[in-house]
Amino acid sequence: MEKAICNTTIEVNEEGFMINFSEWNKEIGEELAREAMIELSERHWEIIEYIQDEHRKEVPLSIRKIGKSGVVDIKEFYALFPKAPLKTATKIAGVPKPASCI
Repeated sequence: MEKAICNTTIEVNEEGFMINFSEWNKEIGEELAREAMIELSERHWEIIEYIQDEHRKEVPLSIRKIGKSGVVDIKEFYALFPKAPLKTATKIAGVPKPASCI
């Protein structure tokens, strides 16, 4: 399905996750964050970039993996992305929903 965001039309699945990562840009990420009621800080962007890098390497993501990444600990991850942090962070990052998310 299509979604209009930031004067662009992107393809998303039924849960709102982007289908084509190449369509993502920072403005789209900011708007997706607003929809999740998150105001992005520099710290959020560091985590989003880490998630995108892992996606490019085709590394499966999980809360445990992110917690052991050295980029962010679990407590901070939950503080930055409350309510389903992995699901929310990956959606903002424009990557597919991780298999570890329900």
